[in-house]
Amino acid sequence: MTARSRASRLGLVLAGAALALAACGPDQSMLSPMGANASRAAGLWWLMFWIGVVVWVLVTAATLYALVRRRRDRHDPLTARRWENAPLVWGGIVLPSVVLVLLTGVSIDAMRHRDHPDASQATVVQVIGHQWWWEVRYPERDVVTANEVHVPAGRPVRLELTTADVIHSFWVPALAGKIDLVPGRSNTLSINTDRPGVYEGRCAEFCGLQHAKMRFRVVVEPESSFQDWLAAQGTSAAEPADDLAARGRQVFLSASCVYCHTIRGTAAVGSVGPDLTHLASRDTLAAGIMPNTKGHLGGWIVDPQQVKPGARMPSSDLPPDDLQALLAYLGSLA
Repeated sequence: MTARSRASRLGLVLAGAALALAACGPDQSMLSPMGANASRAAGLWWLMFWIGVVVWVLVTAATLYALVRRRRDRHDPLTARRWENAPLVWGGIVLPSVVLVLLTGVSIDAMRHRDHPDASQATVVQVIGHQWWWEVRYPERDVVTANEVHVPAGRPVRLELTTADVIHSFWVPALAGKIDLVPGRSNTLSINTDRPGVYEGRCAEFCGLQHAKMRFRVVVEPESSFQDWLAAQGTSAAEPADDLAARGRQVFLSASCVYCHTIRGTAAVGSVGPDLTHLASRDTLAAGIMPNTKGHLGGWIVDPQQVKPGARMPSSDLPPDDLQALLAYLGSLA
């Protein structure tokens, strides 16, 4: 093998390692923790990584030494056989046993020291997984939204996680470890960070055709901003500001939308799809897969199957004028 080919192969290996370390990208990397629980998980990951590196170096060195020693001791089979038993015992039994016991102990210790705030000390947020979107509830204020989890910075948050259908998995790499949403059970996960920002999350358990497009955002904001947001979300939908939006509300209430969605303050009380009371205040549509703009919203209403095949929202054949009126109304729901 030439020096150039060895260098090329090394470059490929390093590139692959860089991609692996990047995980889901800079906005979803567990190696950039922003919360206490995420820091423990990242620390455990790095410990396992460096132990793996040391084990790999030792095994490689032992293998090379064995090859060299084997050639030197070829004239004395008994000596070679005695020497070959030593690395088998130490490298195949003792070292793996020590490493496994160490990692098991550290993992158990990390799990024991996770934050577990009770409901009286933390902001409680209920998250319900659906195929393929997230329902988010704040029971203390009777607030319901979708695909965005707003939490206060510097205060513990207790997430109560359930599912409406199959198993999902809630994962925000920068804030906490992943945890499954299991039918018939309610699991809890805590988030506590003092760093405001928007953190990307996604479902980490295959849950059907559009599993990869089941995303969400955790918005960490100062206490005052969080309380303002919570108060706004607790209100009913605003009255239409003009004739076009008023017509759009009538289109919504007379179309099939009313059977699947809720808009508080109107006759729409459907529970199949996300609550749309404050749809315009959200940054994304369709569980985080596209920005919340008029054009994307119109495309989603007309043909959601083109964007997210298998979604339970049917296509719409609204006349263009009715569609524009509906978009004007939904765009006013801030």
